[in-house]
Amino acid sequence: MLTRRHFVMTTAALFSAPIAAPVGASVWPDESQKQAWDAQVTPPYYDPATSNPWGLHRRFLPQRVMANDGLKPGDIHVDAVARYLYHIEPGGTAMRYGVAIGRGDLYEPGTYTISRKVRWPHWTPTQNMIDREPEVYAQFADGMEPGPENALGSRALYLYEGGRDTYLRIHGTPFPKSIGSRASSGCVRMVMAHINGLYEQVELDVMARLYPAENALGAIS
Repeated sequence: MLTRRHFVMTTAALFSAPIAAPVGASVWPDESQKQAWDAQVTPPYYDPATSNPWGLHRRFLPQRVMANDGLKPGDIHVDAVARYLYHIEPGGTAMRYGVAIGRGDLYEPGTYTISRKVRWPHWTPTQNMIDREPEVYAQFADGMEPGPENALGSRALYLYEGGRDTYLRIHGTPFPKSIGSRASSGCVRMVMAHINGLYEQVELDVMARLYPAENALGAIS
């Protein structure tokens, strides 16, 4: 179990307002375009521990903290109560980041495997999302090209279960003010500048454990 004792370190829908639909979602950006977008979403003189143009509570900025004994380096743990993601490091530490999680029963706790990771991904809403909120998602049924306004932001870690894509992601968001809330359609959101740093450290086939939002995980002082 992860607790605050051992780890010392948002918008009501996936979109708060419609984003212009893409011309198509079939073209991958080249390296120069990716680098330009990375620069666009990274604050000037960026320091993960202090840069905060998004106006987040300071506890949601990246911080290195102590980890529980016995946690496997490389794995990810998401405390859905405190809205923290922990990436376990060798030597008994972890990097902690603020996140947003899914609204209501759209959040799906469980143990997953990160089987794919993409820098500046495409995004297409699931049919369930379109059926549930057609006024929000139907316009994106053919997909959205990569870019700073894409719903998956700058990076995406794809969660699998038993070799099956769950369509759950840990990803960047064009709505950083949602961090700390229950805001998404099930995924775990991060500030783009934050996930850009995390992405480089995450290996494929590591575990991502999403803890339930209803219990006291992370609520122990």
